[in-house]
Amino acid sequence: MHKEIKEEGQGHIFENSFLEPLTKSPPYISALIYSLAVFILLVIGWQMQVVDSFWVGALIYIGAIFFWTFFEYFAHRYLFHIDEYFPNSKIASKLAYTFHGIHHEYPRDKDRIIMPPVPGLMIISILYGVFLFLLGDYAYLFMPGFVTGYLLYTRIHYLTHTPPVPSYLKSQYRHHSLHHYKYPEKAFGISTTLWDRIFGTMPPADA
Repeated sequence: MHKEIKEEGQGHIFENSFLEPLTKSPPYISALIYSLAVFILLVIGWQMQVVDSFWVGALIYIGAIFFWTFFEYFAHRYLFHIDEYFPNSKIASKLAYTFHGIHHEYPRDKDRIIMPPVPGLMIISILYGVFLFLLGDYAYLFMPGFVTGYLLYTRIHYLTHTPPVPSYLKSQYRHHSLHHYKYPEKAFGISTTLWDRIFGTMPPADA
């Protein structure tokens, strides 16, 4: 994870000419595919009449968006930086670089700011199975909300890496930049700083 930051260029994860293109994608392609997944799941949930009340369905959907922010923090802190917890593991180092380290090395590579469709849909399928097991048919409302949370996160993440940053995202830009350039062990939240505040990983106020 501790590689020289390169403000230009694009890194490589695989030498294989078939696998490497699957690790990157134009952001709008990824966003479109994930949005389609949200729509399909919501339609299935509506056809199955998972809930009797619109407001109950809306509460589950919005609750899933909020849950995403916790998942985002947890995944960023412990999974994407797993090499920090297992410094002698080559597997942990490879996982961390594949999932996140390459983004730290090339923070302005737009093709890897959002998870590309192939690995992204694989992860969505796994999480769908987990949510279906835990929540039953409510997964058809929870999963779309969860992915919507991811889409909101990717929008914020993309804009904080592609200047000029909108004025309403200056706070998130500062917070995320501190994570990239000064405090990689802090500032894990991108959508919100809430969980950094709760778990004590906020950068110093005067940073």
